[in-house]
Amino acid sequence: MEPTITVYCKNTHTYHEVPRGISLIELKDKIGVQLRYPIIAAHVNYKVENLDFLLYKPKDVEFLDASSPSGMRCYVRTLNMILACAINELYPRADLRIEHPISKGYYCTLQWRMPKNGDLNAEAGEPVLTPEMVDAIKNRMWGIIHENRPIHEEEKQTKEVIKMFGARADGESTIFETLGNPYCRYFRMGDYIDYYTSSTMPSTGYVNIFDLEPYHDGMLLRIPNRANPDRLEDKLVQDNMFQIFSEFSYWNKLLHIHNVSDFNIACKNNRSFELIKLAEALHEKKVAQIADQIAEKQPKLIFIAGPSSSGKTTFSKRLQIQLLVNGIRPVVISMDDYFVNREDTPRDENGDWDFENVEAVDLPFFRQQMHDLLDGKEVDLPTFSFEKGARQFEGHKLKLEKNNVLVIEGLHALNPIILPDVARSLTFKIYVSALTTINIDNHNWIPTTDIRLLRRIVRDYKYRGYSARETIARSPSVRRGEDKWIYPFQEEADVMFNSALLFELAVLKRHAEPILQEVPKYCEEYTEAHRLIKFLQYFIPIPEKEIPPTSLLREFVGGSSFHY
Repeated sequence: MEPTITVYCKNTHTYHEVPRGISLIELKDKIGVQLRYPIIAAHVNYKVENLDFLLYKPKDVEFLDASSPSGMRCYVRTLNMILACAINELYPRADLRIEHPISKGYYCTLQWRMPKNGDLNAEAGEPVLTPEMVDAIKNRMWGIIHENRPIHEEEKQTKEVIKMFGARADGESTIFETLGNPYCRYFRMGDYIDYYTSSTMPSTGYVNIFDLEPYHDGMLLRIPNRANPDRLEDKLVQDNMFQIFSEFSYWNKLLHIHNVSDFNIACKNNRSFELIKLAEALHEKKVAQIADQIAEKQPKLIFIAGPSSSGKTTFSKRLQIQLLVNGIRPVVISMDDYFVNREDTPRDENGDWDFENVEAVDLPFFRQQMHDLLDGKEVDLPTFSFEKGARQFEGHKLKLEKNNVLVIEGLHALNPIILPDVARSLTFKIYVSALTTINIDNHNWIPTTDIRLLRRIVRDYKYRGYSARETIARSPSVRRGEDKWIYPFQEEADVMFNSALLFELAVLKRHAEPILQEVPKYCEEYTEAHRLIKFLQYFIPIPEKEIPPTSLLREFVGGSSFHY
């Protein structure tokens, strides 16, 4: 009799006795699972697995489509491999670099290798990435998709994988050298091999929606909408954000830090303290430049906004110091102190308190106090007690003097609705976010949301008594609020400040790993905890003793000289 195992399907809430060694795709067909969109991957005991994954022991299985976060990541990784393979076939001397997410897609560039024989002819030069080339790449991608090429997940000894990838034209293999694992996994599509941080779909035919178009001096890989993956994401104009990414990419090149492998090697060579000092100096220089711009414009109101855990609070405090250097006395007001009382707070679609909603702020009262201050009147500033869920007054009186400027900090500070009748010429708007400065390698980027989530996990655990499981559970609601109330207004900013630090993930690793390991393996949040633990393995941990007490990172890991 053929040996069997018991599998529980979370989609259908049913148990099934199936042959031992059955693949996920065979299980899907046997059960007849149907989702709203095509099934492309699965959670097996809350870990993401390819549909070719074989089941040998009893498992809980949840099939995924592209509307789930794990499913969309799997879709995008597969799309990236198709893009990389198409470029390899069309332009074998070009290396694809997936730089960063932008405009609801991914900004990509091509780097051209010099021919090994040193000959420089027309073909061997450095051609511009023309619209015709982008069209050719897109057409080759569709060709690969229509061929429905299988994608195989393989594993070998690390020394063998290093040889295989070192033999490729780009010679990129250092990521394997710095991981320290005896075996490494990689992906094969025919003769083409590549590395990705997690699973892909079983074959190229699963991809049915994407676009590729010229974007600045590179191209934009457009992906399906995350909520409705049967259509493309709407492209956003994010020219200011693109300039910030470009600036930090330029600085990284000067430091010879192009990816995590470069960073790890630098740390092994005792350069971590140097990198910390340079990154902190760059932050300080940017804050000083912003203060100089404010001094030149002389606004009455400075607005500082950004998503959760972007470091707005520490940035505001450092900006205050630089404004004082310019003879400006800032008065900081947090929009959090203008929250409505808890019983009046709006709720989200799940019935939970929706603190990201702009209606969670008492806008009429906020507007009245801001206008009174601008008119030279004295006001009694509120303080919001999060423990009591109520506004209270503790005698904080304020009247603006001649050299004062109001600094308003909060999630909604860039939203024109908060003070619609104040002239734009009287305002200066700053957007703060942790925009990733390096990638894992040429084809694996670091999401900005992961940096902020790790910051929030560490901070909430240390200072707010929340477990990683609780913070992760709250994360989808936070992201929905950011998508609705923050990101649409980021290009309203006069300047953007990148709060990410080149070294911070190597420091957060020490703090985050033990917190993430507390997440039980039997809950939904374990999927995200496991993914983040795997993600942190790419970084060599470094000590934080050289991080100055005014560093923005101190807001999350402790040791700040600022009072919060």
